[in-house]
Amino acid sequence: MAEERERRPETPAEANGAVAVFVLLGKQLKLLRERAGLSQTEFGALVGYGPDQVSAMERGVRTPRPEFLVKADEILGAHGMLIAVIPDVKEAMRRGRTRHPAWYRDHAAMEAEAVELHHYCNHAVHGLLQTEAHAREVFAKRRPFLSEETIEKRVADRLSRQLVFERQPAPVVSYVLEEVVLDRPIGGRKVHAEQLRRLLTVSHMQNVEVQVLPTCLQEHPNMDGPFNLLIPKGHGQVAYTEVQGFPQLITDAEEVRKIADRYGIMRAMALPPLETRALIEKKLEAL
Repeated sequence: MAEERERRPETPAEANGAVAVFVLLGKQLKLLRERAGLSQTEFGALVGYGPDQVSAMERGVRTPRPEFLVKADEILGAHGMLIAVIPDVKEAMRRGRTRHPAWYRDHAAMEAEAVELHHYCNHAVHGLLQTEAHAREVFAKRRPFLSEETIEKRVADRLSRQLVFERQPAPVVSYVLEEVVLDRPIGGRKVHAEQLRRLLTVSHMQNVEVQVLPTCLQEHPNMDGPFNLLIPKGHGQVAYTEVQGFPQLITDAEEVRKIADRYGIMRAMALPPLETRALIEKKLEAL
């Protein structure tokens, strides 16, 4: 248990009470949505969010953005009730920060403020792309087993990191995914289909490019595992790797250059974004 306490991320604003604002607001959102006769999927379609994101907000583990509250207030007929709490939400967002264990803290801080984020994934969907259901399945099947409390806190942390997509100015983001990532049905057909739809949604963002590296290629420039490349605000590019629970933040310029060079070659070998979307749609239709 000591190791588990050290290595798990904690929920946003857990220590200073700001999370209570999000929990209370989530309950109000759920009540208003149900009173309007809308499912999470139906409501999400109206406000531009997926059902997993709506679920996370209703449970208080994802921060509702002010612009979302303005739109939700109108759709749900809240008559200004949701708009009235925007100042409180902004204050809670200012006080509440996702707190990470020491081994992850430097990378998490840079990821949250990076001007560029580039990711290579060879066996799993990257955390910033995962749906809530997919993330929960990933943590639930880890060995050794995690407690229910730890699973929920890690899922909450993963969802909170996805706020990077909503940041302004938006960072430049790219992904190279091995095709096998699209084929592994983590959580079963329903969860996997939702995950593929999430990939399609993110791939249409103006600042994001998603490319798939086909399994049929006969050569590969990187057999050393997944990695992240980041350009933190005001700093040079760094790399982050994590293998079997051992994280490494790489700042040596020459080592980072080598990883960036391999990433550039993989992007050149991978399917272009349009062809990638077509492949994802094809796999989704085949489910």
